[in-house]
Amino acid sequence: MNKNDSYHENTNNKQNKLSILLIDDDQSRASQLIAALENSRFQVNHLLSSGASLLKQVDDLKPDIVVIDIESPDRDILDSLHTLSNFNPKPIVMFSEEADSDIITRSIKSGVSAYVCGNADPKRVRAILDAALARFEDYQSVKKELVNVKQELEATKIIDRAKRLLMKSRSMSESEAFHALRKMAMDTGQKIEQVAKTLISVLNTIK
Repeated sequence: MNKNDSYHENTNNKQNKLSILLIDDDQSRASQLIAALENSRFQVNHLLSSGASLLKQVDDLKPDIVVIDIESPDRDILDSLHTLSNFNPKPIVMFSEEADSDIITRSIKSGVSAYVCGNADPKRVRAILDAALARFEDYQSVKKELVNVKQELEATKIIDRAKRLLMKSRSMSESEAFHALRKMAMDTGQKIEQVAKTLISVLNTIK
């Protein structure tokens, strides 16, 4: 392997690593965490103080994971994490000296994937990040499934309402009404739910 091959391999390895945005006011403590992640799939790309705008920094820097090492999370941080969880979710690991159960519960509800009481132990930090990432991915998968189920239920309600209107206005059976909706969907290249919405609007207008 020549020098150029070695350079490209090192560059690719860096690019394949999961980028971390680290929030920590203690430079020495941050350096220990950064050192603990050497030769792992994680890499601290950005180090900021707790006073930085978390939402803006995450939006600008686009990290794969957010790690926060703080004495105690205040309301501003928890509010920012809650907003982040709703609009730009990321795996979040929080190391904190705060062991109050209420604070821990509020942190988890705000979107923290792993809350660890005490300093980041260099021997455990990789395992903690792995667990947080797995928990985050599982949660997002379940969340997506719930959204899909809700959308399917709403679509079923709309289609059933359109069928009932067709059955009443055109003296159709339920089967005939459904086939009429399906045919309109095929003819227009739309989803049956979209056809049902349009039909409901039209039939309600001409009542």
